[in-house]
Amino acid sequence: MTPFTFQTCPNLVFAPGAAARIGEIVGEAGARRVLLVTDAGVRGAGLTRDAEAALAAAGVALSVFDGVVADPPAAVVEAAAAQARAEGIDLVLAIGGGSALDTAKLVAYLARSGEALETLYGVDIAKGQRLPLVLVPTTSGTGSEVTPIAIVTTPSEEKKGVVSRRLLPDWAILDPTLTLGLPAPVTAATGIDAMVHAIEAYTSRHRKNPISDQLARQALALLSGNLRAACRDGRDLAARSAMLLGASLAGMAFANAPVAAVHALAYPIGALFHVPHGLSNALVLTGVMRFNLSAAAPLYAELAPLLDPAAAGCPVPEAAERFVAALEDLCRDCGVPASLAAVGIGAGDLDRLAGDAMKQTRLLVNNPRDMTLGDARAIYAAALGTG
Repeated sequence: MTPFTFQTCPNLVFAPGAAARIGEIVGEAGARRVLLVTDAGVRGAGLTRDAEAALAAAGVALSVFDGVVADPPAAVVEAAAAQARAEGIDLVLAIGGGSALDTAKLVAYLARSGEALETLYGVDIAKGQRLPLVLVPTTSGTGSEVTPIAIVTTPSEEKKGVVSRRLLPDWAILDPTLTLGLPAPVTAATGIDAMVHAIEAYTSRHRKNPISDQLARQALALLSGNLRAACRDGRDLAARSAMLLGASLAGMAFANAPVAAVHALAYPIGALFHVPHGLSNALVLTGVMRFNLSAAAPLYAELAPLLDPAAAGCPVPEAAERFVAALEDLCRDCGVPASLAAVGIGAGDLDRLAGDAMKQTRLLVNNPRDMTLGDARAIYAAALGTG
């Protein structure tokens, strides 16, 4: 068996209403000054209310940074870190989507280490200490609450990652009630994002391991089996619970068996056109998977019965094709746009998208099949309907 290392966060709680335990968890950490990292929409929707009340009851001084935006720019991360340092914060808490969680990871690290953000991009460069960190997701997609990865949009509009085990939180708190009522388009995009994490972890060329494989399979079963229901009824607690758990399991999987070309092609869409990350993934998902069929068909065939029970026992090529078709059906049923044109991308944008995608070498190296600039452009063209 190939040697491997598997790392994840040390503590995770999953329960409806779990956000009310934040006061207890912060108290156990001995923290007296907490910075809540979130965005104005999440706070305005009341999703931080229970946590804020629990912290007040515990006698904790709370500061709030609610300036997080999608695909967080470096300037936003640096502003939040500066606030944490100026106010003597001793624990960072994030409640929100992946952008809030990613921002909080870096705030906790930067506020303690004093390092410059631009020096940290890459894998295992951040080796300093961070403040205690508690992450609470309000969407079922990124899995950021259990990953050692934070994605930042640089001043040149390029997406770069800080990857370090120092970014794994002390606690991940999964409270499915915080995801109730999430709009169907956001539910669909974040759910597909989580499924991509599971699929790319299972097929990753590097660091594929049996623990990630099992987590990916369980995640894919939970996500694919509940996404349609979660999109139909935003108050379906059973479906929402399954989606939230599935997203975290997928996060654990890809944190240890990294993602690949779907993400590499999605990043430029988000950075250049400000398309939410999950939707960016969904727009290129099946194109990348069809490109990968010649190399990944046996692995796709193994996953196929999780989405299409009729694929069980089919020859590998047929099962793999059925897997891709089932994903296409799921995207369509959940209202994912059918073309890049729906997010404002035109034929004149394809060369820049392809060029920027090829800069994502950290991700492309994990893809089951080598991808060239021409391949990337062809996948974008197909997703636009011109290929």
